[in-house]
Amino acid sequence: MSTSTSGSATGSASASTTPAGGLRRPELWRWRVVDIVVASVIAVACAMIFLLWNVGYEVPSSILKPLLPGVQGLLAGPWLIAGVLGALIIRKPGAALYTELVAAVISALVGNAWGPLTIVSGVVQGLGAEIVFLLFLYGVWRLPVAMLAGAGAGLACGINDRILWYAGADTLFTSVYIASTTISGAIIAGLGAWLIARGLAATGALSRFAAGREVTARV
Repeated sequence: MSTSTSGSATGSASASTTPAGGLRRPELWRWRVVDIVVASVIAVACAMIFLLWNVGYEVPSSILKPLLPGVQGLLAGPWLIAGVLGALIIRKPGAALYTELVAAVISALVGNAWGPLTIVSGVVQGLGAEIVFLLFLYGVWRLPVAMLAGAGAGLACGINDRILWYAGADTLFTSVYIASTTISGAIIAGLGAWLIARGLAATGALSRFAAGREVTARV
């Protein structure tokens, strides 16, 4: 009796972490109209965050820079949240890349100090998050994976910034900056997006998505 129960529990736990069919699930690759619409709304909302942070980061950045070269990378998180949030809600391949890229395009079109290279950053950062969700076969949407995806976006951001904006930086700056963007991505983009997604789900706004049904089912 106990062996059967244990085996059942183990099987249940395994099923919860490994999606049946993996990447071969047909429904995984079908984007509904509502998926596109909501992903676009998320991207626009995050673009507004980007635009505010494009200006708002200046003061904390001026405080952090003298403390340790590269530590201003801790401020990158708000620019990374779109991809993680989009993926947590839509749960389809390409959602992280789509939302991060669209938000970056809007930011570039409205205008900022980085111009068209903002779009390059959007692609790189979106891919950084996308790869992590791919590693889990787009089937695990828990907090640790969200934070890993945020860290992936942050790592990609740090490397991209090092190439585009800090080409002459020394080893100390490079190490501190990339570590800082990775930490910022994990906490602000990863944890932050997870909390936002759960908050939205609790209101019933995500009832047409698995992310919403999971939270309301627990309640």
